[in-house]
Amino acid sequence: MANIVWHTKLRIHLDLNKDDLGHEEHPGLWDMIHQMDRMYAARGVPVAERDLRCGGVCQDAGVDAPMYLRMRANGRREAVHERREDEEGHTVPVSDEHKAYQERILRAAGEGGFHGDSEVRTRVGRSWIQTDTLVEGADGLRIGWEVQLSSAGTDGPRSVRARAAKAEKNGITPAWHTDRADYARRNDTQWTRSDNLPAYVIAKTGDLRVVSGFRALDFWRCDIRALYPCPDGMRRCGRFHATPKPRDVLFDDLVRQTAAGTIVPVQFRVGGTTHRFWVTDTDRDRLEDLRSDDSQLPPIQDPDTPAHASRNRPTCKPPHTAPNAPALGPELPAARVPAQQAPPTAETEPVQPVTRPQPGPHPTPHPSGLPEELVALQQAADEAHRQLQRLDDHEERDRQRRVWRDAAAAVQAAVTQYVRSKGLNRYEVEKRLRQVVRRPETQPGAPV
Repeated sequence: MANIVWHTKLRIHLDLNKDDLGHEEHPGLWDMIHQMDRMYAARGVPVAERDLRCGGVCQDAGVDAPMYLRMRANGRREAVHERREDEEGHTVPVSDEHKAYQERILRAAGEGGFHGDSEVRTRVGRSWIQTDTLVEGADGLRIGWEVQLSSAGTDGPRSVRARAAKAEKNGITPAWHTDRADYARRNDTQWTRSDNLPAYVIAKTGDLRVVSGFRALDFWRCDIRALYPCPDGMRRCGRFHATPKPRDVLFDDLVRQTAAGTIVPVQFRVGGTTHRFWVTDTDRDRLEDLRSDDSQLPPIQDPDTPAHASRNRPTCKPPHTAPNAPALGPELPAARVPAQQAPPTAETEPVQPVTRPQPGPHPTPHPSGLPEELVALQQAADEAHRQLQRLDDHEERDRQRRVWRDAAAAVQAAVTQYVRSKGLNRYEVEKRLRQVVRRPETQPGAPV
């Protein structure tokens, strides 16, 4: 498609971005030209014998590229190339930095046991969703990474909100990454940003730091001791609030944890503006508890993992000459530290933590073909989640939520080990496992 069209009979350029096509002296020009093109189509006149040619990139290159017109249901005007090779000439070639990010996303996802692919087209009705890099995460999560770098143009990518909403509607969580501060300040989706780096620095295994787009939520009571002003504009309202604070995160960890569901997108409204960013699932759960009841502060669910030094060389701006740094091993995902179980109260039964069964030298097969240990772990995780849904007390929900998370983590660890040993597709194994546990009546050999 193109926005500049050359009319061979009228000898004028038509700008489809403008209502008057750039010729205000000729009212009704679009209607006349569009009706004529439709009449040609109705009479079976070939596109090459009509009056329209590409007046942009193709004309500048000396290529005769026939075109035809069409009107979208939303009123958008489009001029379409007859030949696909002419259309491909308008595509901006992917930069080396863009390719390096795609390779790094796939490598980081693979190290976490997740499958991914680049330039994925997903069928949606009669149209498509084109995703730069699609990562198949845990429990059916699909993370669609879109990389927009400095070469994307001064006006920035268009229709980001529409593309992100379309992806969300069809089960893809959008994750947009950039190296431009003006893109990162936008609120049309969850943007993350790293420094502007050359391709060979992005591609290596050093630590690539995300400096914008990830937040830690600070929960506080609005009284005279509060450090923040009341977001409701009152002097001191006495209720509890949450304030997002910027927090750096490593890009590889972000890729793996978004796929695992431990870093999630949220929408946070301040005044009349809705901010979109990423937080941990713990902060997300506390924020949901706060929104449901702001009369008391949600309990802290998980202690912060102690800080530790990274063994990877940091990814930063290089000097004028590229250093010949030795290759380092890939960074391993940080292990989750389970929270200390709270003592049971007199009114409730003690919550039993879910432990992963130790597989023997030959795992016991399930009738479905999956290992018996995987099925047992998934059943335990589902039961822990059902118990969580039946609880109302905050403290009980807090303890049970930790049990559920530990059970889900045990399932993911077992699935990761299984798919790596067998060389299987993680998404297909997880889907099969959920079907076996949650819909046993649909499995072959089930009692009627």
